[in-house]
Amino acid sequence: MEITNNQLLRFTTAGSVDDGKSTLIGRLLYDSKSIFEDQIASIENTSRKRGMETIDLALFTDGLRDEREQGITIDVAYRYFTTPKRKFIIADTPGHIQYTRNMVTGASTANVALVLIDARKGVIEQTKRHSYIASLLQISHVIVCVNKMDLVDFKEDVFNNIVTQYEEMSSKMAIKDVRYIPISALLGDNVVHRSTNMDWYQNAPLLHTLETIHITSDNNMIDARFPVQTVIRPQDNEFRDFRGYAGTVAGGIFRVGDPIKVLPSGFTSKIKSINNYDKFEDSAFDGMSTVIALEDDIDISRGDMIVKTNNIPEMTQDLSAMICWFNENPARDRAKYTLKHTSNEPKAMIKEIEYKVNIDTLKRIDDDKQINMNDICKVKLRTTAPIMMDEYAKNRRTGSFILIDEATNETVAAGMLY
Repeated sequence: MEITNNQLLRFTTAGSVDDGKSTLIGRLLYDSKSIFEDQIASIENTSRKRGMETIDLALFTDGLRDEREQGITIDVAYRYFTTPKRKFIIADTPGHIQYTRNMVTGASTANVALVLIDARKGVIEQTKRHSYIASLLQISHVIVCVNKMDLVDFKEDVFNNIVTQYEEMSSKMAIKDVRYIPISALLGDNVVHRSTNMDWYQNAPLLHTLETIHITSDNNMIDARFPVQTVIRPQDNEFRDFRGYAGTVAGGIFRVGDPIKVLPSGFTSKIKSINNYDKFEDSAFDGMSTVIALEDDIDISRGDMIVKTNNIPEMTQDLSAMICWFNENPARDRAKYTLKHTSNEPKAMIKEIEYKVNIDTLKRIDDDKQINMNDICKVKLRTTAPIMMDEYAKNRRTGSFILIDEATNETVAAGMLY
């Protein structure tokens, strides 16, 4: 398959503290010549001020002032670069266990997860935690980068032992494709250019792997879903009788003339027109922002969903979900939250905590009913209005949600529906 630079690949980096995630991204940007000269000059100046003899590659991603002062990454740093073969969006996530929630944020839209492992330490708890999150978020490809090979004398047996450890661990997860690359982010071995220190490794370096890895579209072209964001009623006399429904298609394809059903009301009609900015279209597909007009005058408002009559999502007020708790404050017993699902925002209550996941052992914890920050658990929720949902594995948009604390307006959790 020919790869062109029109293709976009989103990938996230994950690993424990000081595994070299930011240095790896800096090396990718630096060696692929994806950094402007003034940026390089600025980083070189900062490196000299820190008393470093060589350029600190990690500074290309550690953009926040607190990060620079502490020498760590404490938030998700997004970077963009392009090569002749592909465009890339990178989410560099922190390694501390208390920032697991940031890993969930960075990985939520990723096609590929880069899991870094320190060659001296092997597979540790954070490796398992981040790999489990990648599995939970249905990321199809994982590239395991065994970093700091220069500190173990580039020994092949060290790399092979870590591959064995990871394969044993990942076999318990739903990860479809795992690849292994021995690298030295600091020296550049097997990042952009093939390593001369590890001639025993015969596969491609990291950048070539990222450029050529086959990614399937996240777009669901089967289940037609159109969450209504707002109703369009122009004040202009020429269009005063026009009523359209604006939103972003969250799955499938809608065509003019298609019979549709509006949920939760159940009213039916047909699509009269599809308007994309200043022109009319014959169809609208997954990911497209558009305005749909119907042949019949139906009472529709924000939070309703337009679907095809022959493909109806599940409509329920009782939800089963895996959630990651973001907030520093624990979940309050039977507290009410705002559940934001597509454009629908009903109130919701956590009815039951079925179990929590021990990331270290990947086993269920059935006797702990307290949800604290970074906990991953299976819960049952009850909403005040119906949710039109698909399972997360089928549709990321209609299968995911966030919980918002009514009192503080803080996002306290992200969830995946099952």
